[in-house]
Amino acid sequence: MFSLNDTMRYWLCPGFTDMRKGINSLCGVVKEKMGCQVRNGDVFIFIGSNRKLMKLIHAEDGGMVMYVKRLEAGRFKLPKYDEKSKTYPMEWRDLVIMVEGITEDPASRLRRLRAQRNEYII
Repeated sequence: MFSLNDTMRYWLCPGFTDMRKGINSLCGVVKEKMGCQVRNGDVFIFIGSNRKLMKLIHAEDGGMVMYVKRLEAGRFKLPKYDEKSKTYPMEWRDLVIMVEGITEDPASRLRRLRAQRNEYII
């Protein structure tokens, strides 16, 4: 069940991640590189080196969940790095902005490919 929301904490892994990693390897990255525990319910975000692939993992009741978003056009824009906390401060809205390609200037939205949806006749 898709259950990400604005009550959760979000952590963007610093640097780029090898996107060949699966859920078990990403859990290891969270523990070793980020110093966090995956099972606490926080959402951990990983970006590939070409900034076209994003993976999110988090623990839900019953197990671990991984979401994957691959861009066909454009790249993910990373938030500013906070030198003081050595993290990327992230909230739900920051994740939505990054995934959707929203910028401060509405006229210059980042490029995203529109899904081609078929109309269903009932």
